[in-house]
Amino acid sequence: MRNYKLWLISLFLFVCIIFTCLTAMATAEARRNISAQSAALYSPDLDCFLYGKNIDVRLPMASTTKIMTALVVLEYTDTDSMVMVDKEATNIEGSSIYLKEGDVLSVNDLLYALLLQSANDAAAALAFNVSGSIEGFADLMNNKAKSIGLRNTHFTNPHGLDDELHYTTAHDLALITAEAIKNSTFADIIA
Repeated sequence: MRNYKLWLISLFLFVCIIFTCLTAMATAEARRNISAQSAALYSPDLDCFLYGKNIDVRLPMASTTKIMTALVVLEYTDTDSMVMVDKEATNIEGSSIYLKEGDVLSVNDLLYALLLQSANDAAAALAFNVSGSIEGFADLMNNKAKSIGLRNTHFTNPHGLDDELHYTTAHDLALITAEAIKNSTFADIIA
């Protein structure tokens, strides 16, 4: 009986060692195959990064900016409230839902356009609604970034159009996304 237990323990340890080796090989292979300049895999439940490649390199964030835009809008505005589109929110370059001055939409509808269609004009309309200006809204975004504990992120706009002072890292973007997922409205929209 004792030899049988010893045999089972040895078999279990052997399987664990093989699994560990295969996992390490798969992880090394995955690292070689990730073509992104920067990447991060973060577990909010464990509050740790499981994988990282150049996670602290500052890069333009493009439309991933809209995750923070949605977070700030959800913090400052009721989703049922109505937004009258300001002229300055129209004719924003890039992805658009073609808003016109005077259009009236709910915050909820604009959030769907923001997150599912990546609508830059919806981002601008929400920013003007919350703070009255793109710059004022960017200040709210930067304050939210600080409250989350981000140190390598800076916002200048709500849509992510190029600006050398508009950047983040894979590390910070993972934390922004983890924070956003905690919001049930955000989670429902992206689901």
